[in-house]
Amino acid sequence: MQIEERSKIFLGMLKTVEASEDASIIVRCQNGDKEAFGLIVKKYMHRAYYTALGIVGTHDGALDLSQEAFVRAYRSIKKVDPKRNFYTWYYQILRNLCFNFIRDKARHARSFSEIGETSIQRLPDSKKNALEIVEQEDLKEKMWTAIHELKENEREIILLKDFQDLSYKEIAETLDCPIGTVMSRLFNARKSLKKKLEKYL
Repeated sequence: MQIEERSKIFLGMLKTVEASEDASIIVRCQNGDKEAFGLIVKKYMHRAYYTALGIVGTHDGALDLSQEAFVRAYRSIKKVDPKRNFYTWYYQILRNLCFNFIRDKARHARSFSEIGETSIQRLPDSKKNALEIVEQEDLKEKMWTAIHELKENEREIILLKDFQDLSYKEIAETLDCPIGTVMSRLFNARKSLKKKLEKYL
């Protein structure tokens, strides 16, 4: 068995264990255990923040929206099927808040160069010279700028697949659409991203 295949099997096992743990915690929450929900928040807070950051493009917005989504999730926790993937359910709340935020503001979010300064620590490798670091940071900024110029549905599916590394099945469940639709959307989104990057590269 090849290393890649074994890695996929191992990741699948990990996700199964995580789903089982989440189900147990959700049941505790539904029975009135407030501390149990804190475990869920702690587990997914960073993932939620960076998901929101990728959609809205602002540090403050991502922080507020991911926290608000957890508040709404807690209020509706009794409606959740414990067997269902928690983050998939939570993501629906988060994405709606994020897209509403974008529409309400009716303006472009701040550039990702600002995000880099406010929320992402840059730890340069001492082995790299200053020019290489500048070039890499410049390329990173251009990539994020191009991603943020994509349509909402294109940006979303790029983030889910290429940044959160979700499987086609997981994305289909998250977006409530067929796997074939996921593959088609991803193909078109990557095509659009490539076209936008051409003007920078």
